[in-house]
Amino acid sequence: MGLLSGLRGRRLYRWGNFICGLSFMMYGYDAGILGGLFLHPPFIETLSLANASQYTIPMIASAYSLAGCVTSVIMALFSFRLGRRRTILLGNFAALIGTVLQAAAYSVGQIIVGRICTGFAIGCISSAVPIYIAETGIDAGDRGPANAFNAMMLIGGVPIAYWIDYGFTKMYNQASWRVPIALQAVFFVVGGGCMYLLPDTPRWYYAVNRMDEGDEALVRLVDGDGVADVKVQTIKREILLSIQSELEANASLRWTQFLTLGVVDHSPLKIVRRLNICFWLPFVREWMGSGLMATYSSIILAKTGASPSLISLLSGIQNIVFFLGCVPIYFTMERTGRRPTLLWGAITMTVLLVIFIVLVAIPQTPPILWAAIAILWLYLFAMGYAYQGVVWLYCAEIPPLEYRHIGGAATSTGEWLGTFLNVFVGPIGFDNVGWRYWFWVLAGNLTAIAFVYFLCPETGGRTLEQIDYLFAPEAVNAKEKWAEAGETKREANTTEVGV
Repeated sequence: MGLLSGLRGRRLYRWGNFICGLSFMMYGYDAGILGGLFLHPPFIETLSLANASQYTIPMIASAYSLAGCVTSVIMALFSFRLGRRRTILLGNFAALIGTVLQAAAYSVGQIIVGRICTGFAIGCISSAVPIYIAETGIDAGDRGPANAFNAMMLIGGVPIAYWIDYGFTKMYNQASWRVPIALQAVFFVVGGGCMYLLPDTPRWYYAVNRMDEGDEALVRLVDGDGVADVKVQTIKREILLSIQSELEANASLRWTQFLTLGVVDHSPLKIVRRLNICFWLPFVREWMGSGLMATYSSIILAKTGASPSLISLLSGIQNIVFFLGCVPIYFTMERTGRRPTLLWGAITMTVLLVIFIVLVAIPQTPPILWAAIAILWLYLFAMGYAYQGVVWLYCAEIPPLEYRHIGGAATSTGEWLGTFLNVFVGPIGFDNVGWRYWFWVLAGNLTAIAFVYFLCPETGGRTLEQIDYLFAPEAVNAKEKWAEAGETKREANTTEVGV
């Protein structure tokens, strides 16, 4: 693998995580960069937005997420054959085309086409990156910190974009908005170039029967002495056993079961239920206002009554707060677990949002204005902590290996469909019903509490293969099954070493 062929073990895994994070950072940057330009005169004048329809700005912003949604559905059909690595590379290439079109735009049509190209890119990237990170983790405790770091990179792109906007919009020329858009090319040129030098995941190689490449990638990740290494053999056997059980479960799978949203699921491994969770959990997260607040920071702050001179500065600070919320989960995810973090996070956010709605509904005074902004920032901090890295991780963990590409596509589809609906409708809702639109966001939080409580079991502390037992009907005996499986592997390893 060229320049990176010498990387092994933890260094290889961390480098892969960083490269995936760069690709994901483009999503945050792209969401943030336009949010800081919608009130910028040269941008408005060039695209003739001053007299445009009230649907024009929402369409420019949401074309990205709509394209991401459609692409995610398409990738469910092709991404397994492409593999995780090549899907990410395809996304980075499409992003380059989209960036060039946006940075050179002189019309609404051109910038929408550019947004569609970058939306195609993020549809590929978001359906493959979480899976790549999860499948290259060797130990069960690897996945939490790795996905938390990925979330930090994603959300970190938003404040970077806003602060670049804040600096460039002090000028009143074409470069003041074209250069910030063009700078996102750095993320996917570096990220895509380095991803080209990395291997795909061992689990994907084994799933498509490319055993030698799977062995080579697994040995590098384990930093073992060769294919005969005990740890390499143990992990490989567990993966192959999981593939076999999933193939057996396919016989009971019918496409009509997906229409029941997982209520009817006759598959032994509850495949339908798991894939439905992959779609609905990120959809609910967007309903809670994640993409809405990242894209329309300046517009939302304006609705609180803040003066125009403060809005640009406060938008940058607000997105830093969003990013800072993602930092603590890196250290706590494997301790607190996925389910408690999601559940208590939604409860906390619901309480904060109720307080915020009250503050923006009553007559505005300076103390009330600042209190509303403070509560909104606490809300974003809680969202960054509880719902950014955790959702991506959870949805990458629960699909079976043979269906993980579909799970990744379902996750990405739910994410981008939810983003499209909220980013398109958000500004229209604020214009027509004002602060009452926040009741829609509150409904998303209440839905999240019920969804996590009733449908999302804890997945922490288990290998990806052990999660199959978690969703099986006989999950109550999972510990005994895992113990028996572990004992069988130890005996097999002892025999193999003896031979």
